[in-house]
Amino acid sequence: MTSPRLAIHDHMVELADATRCRLLSALERQELTVGELATALQLPQSTVSRHLKILADEDWIASRAEGASRWYRRNPQLDVDMRALWEIVRSALGSTPASLQDAARIDAVIAARRAGTQAFFATASAEWDALRTDLFGARADLSVALALLDETLVVGDLGCGTGALAAALAPHVAHVHAIDASPAMLSAASSRLAACSNVTLSEGTLEALPLGDASLDAAVLMLVLHHVADPLRALRDVRRVLRPNGRLLISDMRPHAQERYREQMGHVWLGFAPLELTAWLHDAGFTNVRYVPLPVDPDATGPALFSATARCAVDFRSDSSLRIHS
Repeated sequence: MTSPRLAIHDHMVELADATRCRLLSALERQELTVGELATALQLPQSTVSRHLKILADEDWIASRAEGASRWYRRNPQLDVDMRALWEIVRSALGSTPASLQDAARIDAVIAARRAGTQAFFATASAEWDALRTDLFGARADLSVALALLDETLVVGDLGCGTGALAAALAPHVAHVHAIDASPAMLSAASSRLAACSNVTLSEGTLEALPLGDASLDAAVLMLVLHHVADPLRALRDVRRVLRPNGRLLISDMRPHAQERYREQMGHVWLGFAPLELTAWLHDAGFTNVRYVPLPVDPDATGPALFSATARCAVDFRSDSSLRIHS
């Protein structure tokens, strides 16, 4: 009587070939292309391709296409029988001379990859900033950094302008309240933010924000405070809409002497000094104030900028002695 053929018998046949075992061992170590496998195992590419097809047809390996290349790796989700059989085969391969030589050549292939990358950066470092901007845009760094935000945050973009910051924030947080006093700016923002379902646009001023008390986890004032006649009043209302321990970020101009900005762009303040802004923030009910002068962009034609961060105080009593009046 003939015993029934089991699935593991077929798997044993698939791994009966030494070349396929070497390929599987290599692909467990590293994701590789056909050309890299041919180099590492010192085999013709046609031989490598033929055995890869057998392994792929039986789900021993997985692959992905990237441009004109296809990358192979050992299937990370082998079934129980396949995994048990591979453990036996891998143990048998162990530290045989052929296995050690394959491993050394794979390391050499990976080292060659790294060398190619290093060679590129060695010649491209002088033009890298321009190249990266050309490929990915000037705001790529900011977009990546925003991924550090907590996805549960409700954020206020206060003085949102045409909505550029709100659009950058929206993919990374729960909701953005974008507020501006200018109907024309809000119209432009509406077009930009049409695809952002978690952004609410509202008309309002910083001194009387159209938001309920303690409704925001964080607030951003990006290049807007210099337009406000009474910054202290505005900061007090920002504190009102922030939850206890809520965060405030202000970015604006450092003190400058560009008087023409008053007439040309409606600026009320010609920048803010650290002591002046810190005193207002304390008086408005903020703590942990940090004022950081930002590096000057060599391509920028305007005044140097700063960033200031602060936290909404939990228990706040106004101290008029901290006020600074201009």
